[in-house]
Amino acid sequence: MNDKYEAVIGLEVHAQLKTKSKAFSPDGNAYGELPNTLIHPVSLGHPGTLPVLNEKSPEYGVKLGLACSSNITRFNTFSRKNYFYADLPKGYQITQFDTPICTGGFVEITTEEGAKKKINLTRIHMEEDSGKSIHDQDPFHTLIDLNRAGVPLLEIVTEPDLRTGREAYLYLMEVRKLVRYLDICDGNMEEGSLRCDANISVRLKGAKEFGQKVEVKNMNSMRNVQRAIEHEIERQIAAVEAGEEIFHETRTFNAAEGTTTAMRSKEDANDYRYFPEPDLLPLVIEDEYINGIREQLPALPGELFEKYTKKLGLSNYDAGILTENKEIADYFEGVIAHTRDYKSAANWVMVNVKSYLNELAIEIDRFPLKPAQIAEIIALLNDGKINSSSAKKLFAAWVESPAKNAVEIAEELDIIQSAGKDEIETMVKAVFDNHPDEVARFKAGEKKLQGFFMGQVMKVAKGKADPKKLNQLIQKYLS
Repeated sequence: MNDKYEAVIGLEVHAQLKTKSKAFSPDGNAYGELPNTLIHPVSLGHPGTLPVLNEKSPEYGVKLGLACSSNITRFNTFSRKNYFYADLPKGYQITQFDTPICTGGFVEITTEEGAKKKINLTRIHMEEDSGKSIHDQDPFHTLIDLNRAGVPLLEIVTEPDLRTGREAYLYLMEVRKLVRYLDICDGNMEEGSLRCDANISVRLKGAKEFGQKVEVKNMNSMRNVQRAIEHEIERQIAAVEAGEEIFHETRTFNAAEGTTTAMRSKEDANDYRYFPEPDLLPLVIEDEYINGIREQLPALPGELFEKYTKKLGLSNYDAGILTENKEIADYFEGVIAHTRDYKSAANWVMVNVKSYLNELAIEIDRFPLKPAQIAEIIALLNDGKINSSSAKKLFAAWVESPAKNAVEIAEELDIIQSAGKDEIETMVKAVFDNHPDEVARFKAGEKKLQGFFMGQVMKVAKGKADPKKLNQLIQKYLS
């Protein structure tokens, strides 16, 4: 970016809600079904049909608002947003205009420099989705799938607090984590259940006035949101430097070329002719309802991050990996319920468990070992009954036979460290007697030979000596 300018970025994120039915009609809400099979007279806008609000929509809206420290609106009304698209059967969208269910609040990100930054929210409101236009299956026609028409959405609108494409990427990561932890949206941008539009302008650094903003749509991944914003910033700076006008327009992002192109001039609010939805009564949200939802909120990623770093003593990196996914965090919580060796628990979950999941391309709910079983491996290690290399063998065998217990498998593998102190001392002495030249070289300053002696004794012990005790004895003899 040219050092003379700064970008001003606001994001509008649409989160499809994980409800069984649509926002105002009983047709199903599911991804991947055959086109135009999840439809109903209400979502198709047939004459004489009346909408009925899905009770989960406000519940999920309040959940997200509480997670973002937003103000919850007590008196909610709905509006009609009028515009014509082929995939909007009614010719209008039911949304919230005057009374969004949540106002204010923030989502906190950690910048590349490690600093915390609050991205303030303008509003979160409920609305319904439109259908889907498909342009790439027929060279001459646009195909319409109305399965998505009427699916409930929460639109999350930020203040213009973002300054770079990277900050936008980090913000989206946090929003996706939040909606997944709250279990209100699956957060898959590739499937369209989490979608983002970016409003971007540039101005001279230090200027108070905003530049002319441009909206960019059709970004199907978080990385593409970052790429689109970075391209648009460069495009606008080049235009300003060349004395060209920036138009108030909607642009689309071409992922293959990494560029944006104009779609249409941008509508203003009065173009949509908002007016109150006459077929829906106001929704009144009472304190008792809000408090009931507050009590059911799960531990959120920010809370868990603080717990893992401040209370459990884990690194920021470890805490970040463990809280990235709610299911992984839940599994880790299960492990530390059975052990106080938090660092070992973190390592086993992040390295061994996640490697197994990645190798088989499965989710944690299909992982064969329970959290208590991972804690049992850690206990065997800490008690000196197995060493680290034997623990990996035990893990590999146990995931194949999860019904057995750890000691049973360890005995089958013959990896229990059974050599006592006297036996180990005899082995150490024998190894030293058989390698006098190496002992002399060590005493002459070749300290790396300590590893050689460890290997020789472990070979004699057939892996059944505790490495910690063995190392202490070798050091004792060598000194």
